[in-house]
Amino acid sequence: MLGVIVRFVVSAIVLLFIGMIVPGFYIAGFLTAIIAAVVIAGLGWVFELLFGRQVSPYGRGVIGFLTGALVIYLAQAVVPGMRVTILGAVLASLIIGIIDLFVPTALRDTERRREKHVA
Repeated sequence: MLGVIVRFVVSAIVLLFIGMIVPGFYIAGFLTAIIAAVVIAGLGWVFELLFGRQVSPYGRGVIGFLTGALVIYLAQAVVPGMRVTILGAVLASLIIGIIDLFVPTALRDTERRREKHVA
């Protein structure tokens, strides 16, 4: 449980950072960023359930990247204090993807190990 909380706090910090550097991406504050991180994770989970793992940002393909941008863009409809343009969502998805490459998570590492055992 502590790992999940830490993951959302780190995600919120990343969203705040993106809000400072990406034009067209605005987050009102830390509480808004926490809510946005939860909503983005939830929407991403729903998209994966509906369309499969290939739409996941962890799929590392163009489809995953575009799905990430769509999830970020849709999150603004649910999160008060978050405003995102289409360009802002695309840039945010790109930055999150780059950060995710350099900051591996235990969850992703577990998924990789599971996929290696299945293959």
